[in-house]
Amino acid sequence: MQRRQADRVARAVITADVDHGRAELVGDPDRPQGWTLLLDGTAQSHVDLDDPLHLEFEYVRRLGHVADLVAAPTAPLRVLHLGGGAWTLARYVAATRPGSAQRVVELDAGLVDLVASRLPADGAGIDVTVGDARAALARLAPGSVDLLVLDVFAGARTPAHLTSVEFVRAAAAVLAPGGVYAANVADGGRLAFARGQVAAAAAVFPEIAVVAVPPLLHGRRFGNLVLVASAAPLPVDELVRRTAGDPFPARVLAGPDARRLADGVPVPGDRSTSPSPLPPPGFFGRPAD
Repeated sequence: MQRRQADRVARAVITADVDHGRAELVGDPDRPQGWTLLLDGTAQSHVDLDDPLHLEFEYVRRLGHVADLVAAPTAPLRVLHLGGGAWTLARYVAATRPGSAQRVVELDAGLVDLVASRLPADGAGIDVTVGDARAALARLAPGSVDLLVLDVFAGARTPAHLTSVEFVRAAAAVLAPGGVYAANVADGGRLAFARGQVAAAAAVFPEIAVVAVPPLLHGRRFGNLVLVASAAPLPVDELVRRTAGDPFPARVLAGPDARRLADGVPVPGDRSTSPSPLPPPGFFGRPAD
């Protein structure tokens, strides 16, 4: 989650009471069809209805890089989004990988209705389900998902029932061979919560990586880390290249460096990655269709 600058002048504001708080859709002054979704004053999503490839928030850009690398370019994916917001990443995947089968699970029915009516994604092939993320996960068949994205918040934290090793095991069970688990983790300071999330992933997956800006990794700000895990090798070099080109360049901790983060060991300051084996050029180890 990220806060926009308070002194920006919105072109329009739409407010609505939803099931779990007060929602606002704030018109982006720089984009005629751009909207920021806020819940109880905190920005949750940004959507440009004219340009689904535009990813405004830092962490969503990093999740977009992960989605780009799960399979060969334009290949359709089976994606499960736990946590809906304004369906920003789902819209991006629909635009970059036509024909993808995507399901968004969102607990707040009022929020789903607001987004569907004000920010429609007609024709994008996005199936939106109202319900609890853990319960929805339990109903999926093993091996039925190529990319699972966890982006659920209650206030500033992921709900406890979505943070355990047992939850990560359940997520791993629905992934296809070479499938990828990606989580948006908000934390700051000593990163106690983030370390626990990395440790839970490391207990289940042999390959893990963490993407975040250096000030966050060194405890100087609150923000969002992207945790990536898979049973297949991760294309760390390509992820480093892409995140380095972002407006706010991030570091990628992989292999031993990511596990040091989980163990509470200080993050090395002089390198972005640890050496890691590379899969076939450009994408994760998902088998070709």
